[in-house]
Amino acid sequence: MDKNEFLEKHIFTDLQKIHQESDADPTPYFSEADFAVILERIEHFGIGIYGIEPWFEGKMYGVKTNEAYRKKATDPKWYKRAFFEFKKQQANLQYAATYRISDKLLAKEV
Repeated sequence: MDKNEFLEKHIFTDLQKIHQESDADPTPYFSEADFAVILERIEHFGIGIYGIEPWFEGKMYGVKTNEAYRKKATDPKWYKRAFFEFKKQQANLQYAATYRISDKLLAKEV
């Protein structure tokens, strides 16, 4: 199983994807509520996040990375804090993230 298949099967299932019109990359974005579900699911699986990129009204709002918080990608403290900070700054953002999934997890039949 590759990374995208894993994300589709275990993380993004039953969630509504949003694609940015001005974004040539097919990266799926999610509503604030759906992204909160994603964060719960990735913590359960021990998946990491390298960066979170929200958009607002069709434009990139900002980026936060694990390196800026001096935490490992798999440490949920950093991405939960970053998500909280974005929500506090602006309501109704749409979120995407860059995920780190270990080869061991991908090889495992979950």
